[in-house]
Amino acid sequence: MRQKRTQIRDHRAESALFFRRALVSFIGIIVLVSVLLVNLYNIQVRQHEDYQTRSNDNRIKVVPVAPNRGLIYDRNGILLAENRPVYSLEITTEKVPDLEEAFLGLKELMGITDEDIQRFQKERRRTRRFKSVPMLNQLTEEQVALFSVNQHKFPGVEVKAYLKRYYPYGEALTHVLGYVAKINDRDLQKLERDEKINNYKATRDIGKIGIEKYYEDLLHGTSGYQEVEVNSRGRIIRTLKYVPPVPGEDIRLNLDIELQLYVQELLTERKLDPDTGEEIIKRKRGSVVVLDPRDSSVLAMVSSPSYDPNLFVHGISGKKYRELLHDKNRPLVNRITLGIYPPASTIKPMIAVAALSEGVITTRTTRNDPGYWKIPNSKSRAFRDWRRWGHGKVNIYKAIEESVDTFYYQIAYDLGIDRLSDWMRRFGFGEYTGIDIHEESQANMPTREWKQARFRKPWYQGDTIPVGIGQGYWTATPLQIAKATTVLVNNGIVRAPHLLKDIIGENGEKPAKFDDYPPIVNVDPKFWDVAKEGMYQVLFGKKGTARRAFHGATYKAGGKSGSAQVFGLAENQKYNAEELEEHLRDHALFTAFAPFDKPEIVVSMVLENAGGGSSNGGPVARKIFDHMLLKPVDEQSQQAVRDAKLAEVDQ
Repeated sequence: MRQKRTQIRDHRAESALFFRRALVSFIGIIVLVSVLLVNLYNIQVRQHEDYQTRSNDNRIKVVPVAPNRGLIYDRNGILLAENRPVYSLEITTEKVPDLEEAFLGLKELMGITDEDIQRFQKERRRTRRFKSVPMLNQLTEEQVALFSVNQHKFPGVEVKAYLKRYYPYGEALTHVLGYVAKINDRDLQKLERDEKINNYKATRDIGKIGIEKYYEDLLHGTSGYQEVEVNSRGRIIRTLKYVPPVPGEDIRLNLDIELQLYVQELLTERKLDPDTGEEIIKRKRGSVVVLDPRDSSVLAMVSSPSYDPNLFVHGISGKKYRELLHDKNRPLVNRITLGIYPPASTIKPMIAVAALSEGVITTRTTRNDPGYWKIPNSKSRAFRDWRRWGHGKVNIYKAIEESVDTFYYQIAYDLGIDRLSDWMRRFGFGEYTGIDIHEESQANMPTREWKQARFRKPWYQGDTIPVGIGQGYWTATPLQIAKATTVLVNNGIVRAPHLLKDIIGENGEKPAKFDDYPPIVNVDPKFWDVAKEGMYQVLFGKKGTARRAFHGATYKAGGKSGSAQVFGLAENQKYNAEELEEHLRDHALFTAFAPFDKPEIVVSMVLENAGGGSSNGGPVARKIFDHMLLKPVDEQSQQAVRDAKLAEVDQ
């Protein structure tokens, strides 16, 4: 009986324990279900918008759309830079089952090379996996047709069409327009610094040099975008929203393409090969810039030789770029703004204005020129005139007309380097001209401080003397000489040379505006007239250094020639250009304006290793003036060449 009661008690204890455990488990389940329901409520109700946004972010992508680049026209509305459709073969790697097998097939069908594959792989690493990467650019119509009939064999590979920049006038405008090319890492860093990277996410090319780079913000436009729905692998299913891009603005330049081609032809030698009879074209080394002094607009700007900018648009080969880089004629250099030369005697009219204004000479000052000049009370060597026997009695008019060096040696000595450099900086030497392209050099207007910093040596009196004739440490660009000439003909009004004429937008044409420069003040008007009268005598005086080039001209003009030595001569050593190798001959410099009374044209040039400026630069300036002012009939042969060039471009 006792044993039975014990069993009943144990059974009751086990039952109570079971029920307690069941109750605890039930309560735990209730708690867990409650927590689950609370979390589910939070997710489905309270945090619904947050998770809905995250879901949409994974499902909906914003794809940027590149804008069309603005066009560039010359002053007469002729198209200089356009956008042409091109085709490229592109691969979306995540759609390709076997990439290596695809490469083998494309090698056989399309002739892709190992270099193409390497370039593709490099670009692939920089591109999102669901975006296509170019394999071949500039496909021909035959290549497009060939791939189209075989496309079913290459999943993930397709032909895409784009608008690419094209320069119909090729090398004639490279140093003005520049070119666009593929955006590189350096460009990306700059875009990020300038906070413009979002506007370039769909853009492949960017302006690299010239007008294309300077006016990049105008020409590029504003990117659009489309919202697309994608699957888990990033493939586009459908487009939900489309915001079109805003195309870049068109611009018109002051440049006259017909004049540009004419000037280029003046720097071209054409002859027939005696063996084959084919025409051989050689571009002379040099540069010519034509300005309108009334507003300093650039009418022509030719740097020769040049190169075809279209090579860079589609990606120039390493071999071709090395050829350009190591070409002894330096076609990559814009000689107008980056060519650095001694300005030589072209600056004598400007120095005359400075000397008259500072009172170191007057219009009545005369000096005897025996053919040499020495620093007073010094045993230093004699500084010689270009005419060994001298010019006799000389005043400021004759000094400009006959380019008398000794007269200017004395002026430089009396002015001193401080006043001389200060005055020439007012004309723009040693400073950026302000032209609207970035590729420009300040060249060098020497000062005491410059020499001390450059050579750790003090300035000596002997350093000043050659500066007085545009030699020594003084260097300038052809554009600086042209700008200084416009300052002279405008009696001290200073303007920056500029290429942009109008911005063509949806609301019509908007004229370009440029900052004003402070004028040269406190100069007696007659001093400007003295300098210009001397330049007139250079072209039409009885002993003017360029009188032969302007013999018979039916208009009045003024000019100044110069010859910059490439190497020095020992004392009493004779110089014979005909006996020297070409690269050792003097550079010919020339600057001129016309008509004389109301100047409309300024022409400045440097012809490398051409010899004397009066005998070589003068005839080129005369042809340009005749072409612009007279349009003579005897230029029909030249016009035929230009017409042929224009016809070739149109085709």
